[in-house]
Amino acid sequence: MPEYGYFLASEEHSPAALVEQARMAEQAGFRALWISDHYHPWNDAQGQSAFVWSVIGALSEAVSLPIETAVTCPTVRMHPAVTAQAAATSAVMTEGRFRLGVGTGEALNEHILGDRWPPTHVRLEMLEEAIQVMRRLFTGEEVNHRGTHYTVENARLYTVPDEPVPIDISGFGPKAISLAARVGDGYISMMPDDEMVTQFRKGGGGAKPVSGGTKVCYGTDREECVRTVHRLWYNELLPGEMGQVLPSPQHFEQLHELVTEDMVREKVVCGDDADQHVAVLKSYADAGFDRVYVNQIGPDQQGFFDFYRTKVLPQLP
Repeated sequence: MPEYGYFLASEEHSPAALVEQARMAEQAGFRALWISDHYHPWNDAQGQSAFVWSVIGALSEAVSLPIETAVTCPTVRMHPAVTAQAAATSAVMTEGRFRLGVGTGEALNEHILGDRWPPTHVRLEMLEEAIQVMRRLFTGEEVNHRGTHYTVENARLYTVPDEPVPIDISGFGPKAISLAARVGDGYISMMPDDEMVTQFRKGGGGAKPVSGGTKVCYGTDREECVRTVHRLWYNELLPGEMGQVLPSPQHFEQLHELVTEDMVREKVVCGDDADQHVAVLKSYADAGFDRVYVNQIGPDQQGFFDFYRTKVLPQLP
């Protein structure tokens, strides 16, 4: 049976609010934390985007829950050698309760230094090489590396955990899932798709953990919840590869009109019907996920945690 965790949205909340939400999540009975790693929010209405590694340091002191980035792109904006140091320090501060979730990223966050935004197949090559570099650094030994995409000279991490940081790979297409199965310590997906899970497990993932995430909007006024989702997180419902290639929040705002409130009603759990909340989480369990993370959209965080503590989590095995 899966464990259920809470997904902290760095794009929507200040660092102090994220730490407080983590405390409430632990008190409500959630068993783990995800936290997003962005340089920009998806749109100005979300309004935040703190440096995730500073927040993880605060979380390590505030709660005892396992923490994972969902997800970090260790290939363009941050060199894998620097990402490895950040992840190793996070693992030490959490006493081994940290996992590094990685993916190929989005232009929204990764183009900021003026680097070319590569096509998907190149980004997958870069991610695989970055993982190789980080794993060597996690040993605490000196690393020299001259590869296709990265160079590392005389690099050694002196602050490392007792065990190497597990690296889970996010993937949505067949090539990314294949990479996760082949080189990842686990697999991450935002869709309760049993075919993706099957491809991962049969492709070499075996019994490695599969984690998924979803967003909901709890509230006693369902239509107000729909409007909140439509205002803050319409980007979740944009079609195709726009999420990977658009370079700024303003570009996403130009596409707001493509997403209607009816689309939100159809795709996102809104309101206070506990059965609907339970059903969306169970859909991940039915698809074979080992851990499921849920994020509350909007300001009513205390109401959400009270609702899940009393109405939702008790119904989940």
